[in-house]
This record gives sequence, C-alpha cells and structure tokens, in this order.
Amino acid sequence: MSEVSSGNARPPVGVAVAGFGWMGRVHTQAYARVPHHFPHLPVAPQLVAVADEAPGRAEEAAAQFGFATATTDWRDLVEDARVDAVSVTAPNFLHREIGVALAQAGKHIWIEKPVGLSTRDARAVAEAVEAAGVQGTVGFNYRNAPAVAAAREMIAGGALGTVTHARLRFFSDYAAHPEGALTWRYERERGGSGVLGDLASHGVDLARYLLGDIAAVVADSAIFLAERARPTGATAGHARAAGGEPAPVENEDYVGALVRFASGARGVIEASRVAVGEQNTYGFEVHGTSGAVFWDFRRMGELGVSTGGTYENQPVSTVYVGPGHGEYAAFQPGAGIAMGYDDLKVIEASLFLRSIADGAPHGTTLRDAVRSGAALDAMTRSVETGGWVELAP
Repeated sequence: MSEVSSGNARPPVGVAVAGFGWMGRVHTQAYARVPHHFPHLPVAPQLVAVADEAPGRAEEAAAQFGFATATTDWRDLVEDARVDAVSVTAPNFLHREIGVALAQAGKHIWIEKPVGLSTRDARAVAEAVEAAGVQGTVGFNYRNAPAVAAAREMIAGGALGTVTHARLRFFSDYAAHPEGALTWRYERERGGSGVLGDLASHGVDLARYLLGDIAAVVADSAIFLAERARPTGATAGHARAAGGEPAPVENEDYVGALVRFASGARGVIEASRVAVGEQNTYGFEVHGTSGAVFWDFRRMGELGVSTGGTYENQPVSTVYVGPGHGEYAAFQPGAGIAMGYDDLKVIEASLFLRSIADGAPHGTTLRDAVRSGAALDAMTRSVETGGWVELAP
C-alpha cells in the first residue's frame, strides 16, 4: 500500500480507474463514498490516476473527481508506483490484457464482468491474480442487495422447504432502439457475447449465489435487430448513431435457458437487451416445497415472501429489508428507506478494499467469474448443438 500520509490513521490505498465510461464513473463515485458508509474500514482509498483513450475524457475525470494524474494509456497505471489497486472498467476485449498486466505488476484489481470475451480470458486473469498473490473482485453487484442477502438466508435456513424451481429474469430496453450505435458491445471481436455476457452473467451469478452450482443447461438465443449504424466518434453508455454506416450485429440480443442445479432444483434464466417496455426489469422468484420468495431490482428493498405451511392459497407478504440484512445498516437506519444501484457499488468497493487490507477475498472473486463463464459457454454450446450441455463439477 501507499505511504501513510501524516495525520491519517488509516493507510491509504492508491486507486486508479482504467476506462472512464459510465461504469468508470460509478466505480470512482463508490471509492469517494466508501469512507462515509464504511468508516471502520482499515484502509482508505486515494484517487491516484485515471486512464481513458478518448481525447480529453481522462482530464475531465481528473478535474471533476480529483485524480492526481490523467493519461490516455492504461499501461501508465502498470508502471505507476503510487497505484496499489485498479478498477478495470474498459471494454470487454481489453479485460484480459489489462487484468493480467496489472496483476503481474502487483496491483489489486476490481474488474467488471464478464471478465473478457470468454471463460479462457476470465481464467487467465484469475490465474494471474492467484500467481501474484493480489486480490481480485468482480462486478456482480446485484448479489450485494440487502434483500438478496435476506433471500439467501431464508433459502439456506429452510424457510422455503426444499427448493424446487426458480426463475431469474434480466430484461432491458437499452438496445431496443433501431438507431442504437454499433459499439464494441455488438461485435464478437471486442464484445464477445452479447446479452449473455452483459445481463445473463448476472442471472447466472445470482442463481449460483442463491441456489448453488449449475449442473446442466439447454438454451436458445436470437438476434432481433440484425444491423446497426457505426458511431462516428467516441461513445459512452448506449449512444445513438442515426445516419452512420450500417454494419451487422454479431452477438445475441436474447437468451433463454433451462437450468438443472446440482441440488436437483430446476430453473429458467432469461435475458434480453431489446425488451421494449422493460427498464432494468431484473429479479428472481424461487419456489420451494413449502414457500417462495420474490425480488424485483426496481423495488430493491422489498421481498415478496410466502411461507407458513398451508401450501394451497398461501398468501404472499411484502417484507421491507432493513438493518440486519446484508449491509443495509451502512446506508439507512430503518426498514423501508430506499437504496439505489450506486449503493451496491459502494458495498462492492468496501469488499474490495477489505480484501486488500485482510489479504483474503471478500465478496465475488475471479473464480466466481470463471464459474459464471463456464455456464455461459455451456449455453452457447447448447444453442449450437440444440441439446443439453453438462458443466464440470
């Protein structure tokens, strides 16, 4: 870690951000907020450097958020002795190169899912992290919702009986507009898979977090908007590009999969980036032999809970999570006060920094990304073969 500054009781961790689109901004804001919500963390983040190849973007980020240094080349972060840890929020095709190089340089990494273009990429970063003895956290943020933590406790504690089946749905309309720009997200070479890596990866991670390992899948996928216009300049988020040169979309807009869990439970994982009328409709429903639990990200602090043992005509109650569920108490003093998406990233940042301080992983790791990637790869093979694909135990 960086040198302890005078009067600071907590050692500072010099952090950098590689790639300053929307997600780079979210990571940066999370670092800034961590000391407010987690004042007892044994280390404190210190914004050292930001890298982005788009002209002027890194300089703007430094001016707004207080990074000491701005650069257009992420490789400068590898050589910077002030940098202890890096958020890798660049496009997918850069994840492996950046992640491996940083780990080999002794930098801890907080990297966004799906960690590269394939499971091979995720495994390469995981192996580099393990070989270097640094910490690696992955951006599967939805498992950090206090309601999800509460649901997991219910399931593990037997409140639903034996889990029989579950449905996880991640629907969005961010790519539904036909003028949506053909960014790296829609190209195999730079984005890898489409909605599989973007949204279904979250579904797989939540499924594993709540219900355990996935044993086998059968899947179908489709491209519904076959052509988009190329952007004429740098983009951030989901930009429009009306009038640009048209080119084919190379990865899937939709995926649906049937899942067999190692426990014997069954499931459905479904994701779409072109679902008109759906704005971040993310959530799950889990059914057991004597109960059920339901969660909708858009009502993040609520759970629908049906327990009791009457089986037929058993009512569903709304439970508002509060202090005592996950990390809720770090944000609000009582149940029913809403949290937001960025709060989940603050929790993730705190887990990353705690991992660095303790020298042991907290939260999601690169191995979680590898296991998630294996399930996504199995779905891809199933689409190609038309049959069930088993996952290695």
